[in-house]
Amino acid sequence: MSSVPVTATYSISDVERDTGVPKETLRVWERRYAFPQPARDANGERVYPDEQVQRLRLVKRLLDTGYRPGKVIPLSTEELSELAAKTATRGPAPDANDPELRQCLDYLKQHQMPELRQRLAQAQLQLGLQRFVLELVAPLTTLVGNAWAAGELAVFEEHLFAELLQSVMRNAILAANQQIGQRDARPRILLTTVPQERHGLGLLMAEALFAMEGAHCVSLGVQTPLGDIVQAARLQRADVVALSFSSASTPRATFDNVTELQSRLGADTPVWAGGHCAFLTRRQLGPNCVLDLYDIPGAIARWRTQQGSAVPDASAPVASLL
Repeated sequence: MSSVPVTATYSISDVERDTGVPKETLRVWERRYAFPQPARDANGERVYPDEQVQRLRLVKRLLDTGYRPGKVIPLSTEELSELAAKTATRGPAPDANDPELRQCLDYLKQHQMPELRQRLAQAQLQLGLQRFVLELVAPLTTLVGNAWAAGELAVFEEHLFAELLQSVMRNAILAANQQIGQRDARPRILLTTVPQERHGLGLLMAEALFAMEGAHCVSLGVQTPLGDIVQAARLQRADVVALSFSSASTPRATFDNVTELQSRLGADTPVWAGGHCAFLTRRQLGPNCVLDLYDIPGAIARWRTQQGSAVPDASAPVASLL
């Protein structure tokens, strides 16, 4: 064990909660890769300095994008940060110097939550729901995740952001649904996450864009057991079930949950999966199953073509993402 002086330290349970890396995995890495290198407290329990926790956050983030432990664990914090910055996702990379994004992030770091809420609400009105999601919410969420991984934000600050943004998004979606007024619109899309997935921001972003395409959305929130999803899909007469998988999931768990749910639902009710981790399974599940935000218009159009469904009445305008 390392005998470095203990300053700001975390217990192994703290590290597990903070980074999402299980205790057993931390112990295996300690033996196999000589990292992390915890010290011991007065009771002989492992304690981890802040620098190691920051490095573990970056390791976990890269593992979630498909890297293997042996490739990334030996890297320094600086090398991990550079590699994480190069890890591309679809769509334009967020510009950390964009004035609007920078202001929102500064409000969060300074705990000016009323100001952040007002800024987001104003942006939603100015941009419209579609552009608000694609141009502000999606890149801002990425920047907040980057700031957490770099140790610039605490877990509670990321949670504050998530709760505030969910509130703003729900209000915006409610207003959009009232304006569009498509209770009989098709497809009827049931949105939720599986029991292991606690993150709902991706679900809300997808719901907003589905609504703007004229679909009728029914949200169950997060962490719904597969059996309950199947029952709800039948009772709600869902045409499609949409699931969101954040980086907290794993490609294997994502694949297993989607294929199991599809098996239970049958071919007549397709499962669409989105989110960071779902995209890693695109080759296995197929491009018509795994969608990102930019794929939503095409997926809706394909479903309507296959079903022979008409686009909702022109009196209720439907925005296109293209």
